[in-house]
Amino acid sequence: MKNRKRRKEGLSVAAYLRWPLILSCLLVVMNLALIPVSRRAAAVMAGFTLLYILIGLWLYFYTRRGMFAGLVNFASGFESVQERLMRDMNMPSAICDTTGGILWTNSAFQEMLQEEHISIRNIQAAFPDITKEILNSDNEDAIVHSSLGKRRYSIELIWTRLAESEEGDPGFFAEAGKQVVVCYLTDETELVRYKRLYQESKLCLGIISLDNYDEAMEGVEEVRRSLLTALVDRKISNYISSMEGVVKKLERDKYIFMVMDRYIHRMMEDRFSVLEDVKTINIGNSLPLTLSIGVGMDGKSYKDNYEAARAGMDLALGRGGDQVVLKAGQTIQYFGGKTQAVEKNTRVKARVKAQAFKELLDSKDKLIVMGHKMGDVDSLGSSVGFWKIATAFNKKAYIVLGDSDNSVRPLKQRFLEAEDYPKDMFINGDRALDLVDDNTIVVVTDVNRPSYTEEPRLLSACTTLVVLDHHRKSSETIEGAVLSYVEPFASSASEMVAEIIQYIGEGIKLRPLEADAMYAGIVIDTQSFTNQTGVRTFEAAAFLRRSGADVVRIRKMLRENLTDYKAKADAVDKAEIYKDAFAISVCDPRGTESPTVVGAQAANSLLEIRGIKASVVMTPVNGKIYISARSIDEVNVQVMMEKLGGGGHKTVAGAQLKDVTVEEAREKVRAAIDEMLTEGEVS
Repeated sequence: MKNRKRRKEGLSVAAYLRWPLILSCLLVVMNLALIPVSRRAAAVMAGFTLLYILIGLWLYFYTRRGMFAGLVNFASGFESVQERLMRDMNMPSAICDTTGGILWTNSAFQEMLQEEHISIRNIQAAFPDITKEILNSDNEDAIVHSSLGKRRYSIELIWTRLAESEEGDPGFFAEAGKQVVVCYLTDETELVRYKRLYQESKLCLGIISLDNYDEAMEGVEEVRRSLLTALVDRKISNYISSMEGVVKKLERDKYIFMVMDRYIHRMMEDRFSVLEDVKTINIGNSLPLTLSIGVGMDGKSYKDNYEAARAGMDLALGRGGDQVVLKAGQTIQYFGGKTQAVEKNTRVKARVKAQAFKELLDSKDKLIVMGHKMGDVDSLGSSVGFWKIATAFNKKAYIVLGDSDNSVRPLKQRFLEAEDYPKDMFINGDRALDLVDDNTIVVVTDVNRPSYTEEPRLLSACTTLVVLDHHRKSSETIEGAVLSYVEPFASSASEMVAEIIQYIGEGIKLRPLEADAMYAGIVIDTQSFTNQTGVRTFEAAAFLRRSGADVVRIRKMLRENLTDYKAKADAVDKAEIYKDAFAISVCDPRGTESPTVVGAQAANSLLEIRGIKASVVMTPVNGKIYISARSIDEVNVQVMMEKLGGGGHKTVAGAQLKDVTVEEAREKVRAAIDEMLTEGEVS
């Protein structure tokens, strides 16, 4: 191609040299046309025409070779200049084949290798980030960032094919038409350094809150309370000051601080040690003080960081406190959360929420309440409580209930068979969507994750949404609720609803069947009052007993069948003890009515084994692996399950895995345990 181009250029020059001869023909014609006019003038003109023809012939035949030689010399010199510029260019450049083999390099590239005291024949040896896949991708434009020694480079890759070489030109390559990759390197070491310095110097904002300030102060003598406050202030101030940050106390139990980005990463490395430092303060207080911290970073403005910090604080408090929630854009990270949420003896919040719910209910015509998918007894019991509240105020109410476990079916059947209850008390999700309108209040109970609700479409279809739950919040939360009541220290949603019933108004009297459903919800979620129970739990249970709940009737109703009992025993028998402290097993779902419930019961049973800190039981159902995790106090199984995409409480949690085998799920559980042990998240 190159030779054809040059031949074409040579023909153009030859044509240019023929023009004097062509013009000579024109002069001859003019001379002949002049003869009839004047022979003397034609003779004179003929002399000059002859002279012009002789000069044109001389230029064409005698100076042509010299002119072509000059053009060739110029072209050769120009190519030499191009080659010299390429070789002496300050930008390191190289040409390699599609396997990475270096075919040619300029001086700057060679000097770069000499500075690093290396000699290579393949560019991948110097820059491993240039993979074989990239070299064979045949892209027109690709940029790879890689490093050599202490320098950082941006490598631009351009794919091209070799041109044909001229005869006698040694060239660099053996064959024409071969595809090669041209590499241009730009040193971006300083640019990367300044970017890192800019990122590390960005201000991050955090909010600190004392979770149990009032409760801790109650156990301290009045003269020593100021000392306790001063010690807490000092711990927080020293920690933030060690990170070259600024902290300001806003209220008696709230602080705001600012630190640079690089110190936030240092805090993450020590897992926010201030959480544990504050717990060591003891001047007679019966309860250790705990902190909740929300941190916002990577926002476009300080306002964005502040809003992220507030959202992180809300999430930390919703998860029970004693932890840090770091929010960077859409990424959320959790630290801490080892302490059990402390029950608050005051019922002021329950009273306020009850009155707020009553005001919302007064402005609506009907109520639709739903729990989570595969509803359990607590979900049903709390739903029945809301149904009772609505009907007591003469509002039409419905309970959305689809597939549920076998422990729910006897309760549901009792409501359906009772003459005092409407036949449309329980509806499915499609029917609920038909009923919802602007005068409908939708209540979500026993769940705060939208994807886990019985009918997620209801969340966007309604205009008034209320959320009540006792599970810790996760990154996925229901948004747009006009009233949210989430208390992680509560034993169950049924306990919370029982408190609301007592405060929402006079004259609401539960029937025995309704009291049974709510009492059963508390029994199931507390494992017969042995887990997550407090004073308010027993007070709610006492209220339900006074309302007609029968313990013997509930116990008979919750008894399991022989097949389920055998499946639970088999899961316990096949348990694997991992790291001498974690029981991992699989529950065979064949023949069981509610495999996930049996798996959860097996996890509870495994905790009775001496030395077991946490138990995990996996149940494969319909292509999914349902995981139930339980602990007593040494392991936060909520953190463990969050690593697998789930959540729950500190001692009761779960997760669901899709498109994995049982063995793959087992390996994921082991990896989560190993990660928690490495990060010191196991007591």
